[in-house]
Amino acid sequence: MTDSLPPQFSLTQLETPAGRQQAADLYQQLLLDDCLAFWFPRCLDLQHEGFLHCLDRDGTLVDTDKSVWAQGRMSWMLQALAATPQLQQDPRRATWRRWAESGLTFLRRHCFDEPAGQMYFHVTRDGQPIRRRRYVYSEAFACIAFAAHAEWSGSEQSLQTAWDLFRTFTRVNFTPGAMSPKFTETRPLIGLAPRMIALVTAQEMRRRLGSHPLLHEWIDRCIHDIETLFYRPDLQCVMETVQPEGQISDHFDGRLLNPGHAIEGAWFILEEGRIRRDQRLIQLGCRMLDCMWERGWDSLHGGLFYFRDVYNKPVQEYWHEMKFWWPHDEALIATLMAWRLTGQSRYLQWHCDVFNWAFTHFQDPQHGEWFGYLHRNGTPSSTLKGNLWKSFFHHPRALWMCWQLLAEESPG
Repeated sequence: MTDSLPPQFSLTQLETPAGRQQAADLYQQLLLDDCLAFWFPRCLDLQHEGFLHCLDRDGTLVDTDKSVWAQGRMSWMLQALAATPQLQQDPRRATWRRWAESGLTFLRRHCFDEPAGQMYFHVTRDGQPIRRRRYVYSEAFACIAFAAHAEWSGSEQSLQTAWDLFRTFTRVNFTPGAMSPKFTETRPLIGLAPRMIALVTAQEMRRRLGSHPLLHEWIDRCIHDIETLFYRPDLQCVMETVQPEGQISDHFDGRLLNPGHAIEGAWFILEEGRIRRDQRLIQLGCRMLDCMWERGWDSLHGGLFYFRDVYNKPVQEYWHEMKFWWPHDEALIATLMAWRLTGQSRYLQWHCDVFNWAFTHFQDPQHGEWFGYLHRNGTPSSTLKGNLWKSFFHHPRALWMCWQLLAEESPG
């Protein structure tokens, strides 16, 4: 683990091939020697399988309950790491895959609510169910983990499970009446999040299992919805929720902006533009990033706000000014990807800005990894490194993707 903060990035450094290689090497080091080393092997549950992820600053176990999100996300991340081209000769790959299979075993044994055909959100250490929430994101995160397993292991069971989970996720989220409504019909709203997660889940399924018409259908549908219903160029923002036809509901919930979500969604679209070599999609992703960076970046203290109001009115949620870890990880990916695809220096400068602020404030030089939650001024509000939402996922994914993006030969 690191015993000091990483060096700061500068625009002039990252504009040179040698500087980019140094930055790539740093991201690799932070991923393997800091982030991975903090989580593993201490989070392995050798008694019941799966991962114990509710950890304090020094890795002390705070709670033995398990997030089903985390079991899928951590299993996927370990398998993605093992599939990294630069690590094909690394002797640890077999161990990472064995750890991932522990998470998949726990998911299979304990996390499916069979009568309901869905998955739980929160279970005890030995897998007794505690909560099944109305939304179905557990299914998406388990889906990509089983798809990754099917790719390298050839498991027909994992292949079938991945497809079953994908169909469950899309059916429950997008079939009218399949999910208990959050709001009454007095003021119906639809959300950005299901479309973002359907998009990235379909992309990951395609990456691991190959092209399929159903995946392309969902990718196109979700991008269309995001562009036509949630992206508002007239207001220079991406809405978090809208009325079913895209109108803004002028109330607390309807006016809410979540810069982290929108920036994450922007890089999902940028990635699709890269795969298709589609400049229109690349421009859409960049416009989403541009407006939500402007909305989200704190010009006084630095870092990204958690919530904003579309009309700059007060936000109802009391944590709206806090700085959470994951939006900064998503911004690391989005800014670097936008630069790689366009060559525009402002994205590289934003990448330097978010890297320097985040690693100055979130990074724990004593014990490694990032704190999850900061006050607006960048001081920690909690010493937690893991809970039911924060696990070995957003941060290692950002380190891994930035390493891969910087290892590419040239921007634009």
